Amino acid sequence: MLPFLIRRTFGAALILVLISAFTFFMFFAIPQDPALLACGKNCTPDALEIIHKNLGLDQPVTVQYWNFLIGIFAGRDFAVGHCDAPCFGVSFANNQNVWDTIVDRFPLTISLTVGSLLVFLVVGLGAGMLAAKYRGTWVDKTFSSGSLVVSSMQIYFLGPLVLLGLVYSTGWLDKPKYVPFSEDLGGWFMGLLIPWVVMATIFTANYTRMSRSSMIEQLQEEHVKAARAKGMSGNFVFFRYAWRGSLIPIVTILGIDLSSLLSGGMVTELTFGLAGLGRLALDSVTDKDLPMLMGVMLVSAALIILFNLIVDALYAVIDPRVRLS
Repeated sequence: MLPFLIRRTFGAALILVLISAFTFFMFFAIPQDPALLACGKNCTPDALEIIHKNLGLDQPVTVQYWNFLIGIFAGRDFAVGHCDAPCFGVSFANNQNVWDTIVDRFPLTISLTVGSLLVFLVVGLGAGMLAAKYRGTWVDKTFSSGSLVVSSMQIYFLGPLVLLGLVYSTGWLDKPKYVPFSEDLGGWFMGLLIPWVVMATIFTANYTRMSRSSMIEQLQEEHVKAARAKGMSGNFVFFRYAWRGSLIPIVTILGIDLSSLLSGGMVTELTFGLAGLGRLALDSVTDKDLPMLMGVMLVSAALIILFNLIVDALYAVIDPRVRLS
């Protein structure tokens, strides 16, 4: 396990460097000078020159990129002050520290991502297991048909409908908002409940179908039939042998879906007016704010890589035949 994690860590570091380099040099292909954003409407050549110096834009592009990488590990000195590590630079749009802004937005994004992940895993896997256990009955038909209907919906369509029905028309729930977990656990849960459910809906439908088909396939395996022939109870065989084996393909797909989950989080934030990393990334693109955009992209990529490492470790736990080392 340890050699595998070391190899994956070095690979992850290389991927992050490539992502940062691609984003950095693609940004400078844009003809507009980013310093103009910070200079304002009444910009003079002297003021523009000062901003270039303060933000380090007066140096060659390759030097700027190298300083950016060094700043992540050792911090950087700007004309406007020192930026402690990890330093992702200073925003072109508002002169704020990029890392501080990301740290401020990060709890909302991680709450939204992890919460919706737990919802669609619990509901999707549970519904798929019940559909497989009672295959051919009304339970199976209900979950299978429902998953087909739900999978056709999109966040930007379902979100406003849920808001109209549960918030504006009936007042049963408050409008989604983010309350820090440490301040009010109940407020945090209720504030993100609607975004969790809406964001998890599409994934729930997919995992219901995958869980059902994988479980049915496992129930036909020889080792499951042998366990039944030995006189083991149906529920014991179902959960001890079939359910564990059915998780293997699901865990594999989960690693791929994590990137979709983060991108779905951006749409969810825009739909419900939440200010997380997704909204920050969109604003950075609009403002041509390279430091902020690169910071968000690197943090998002690091999250995806971390989640995939966890998924790989879970894969080895579920399937003892896998030898990661």
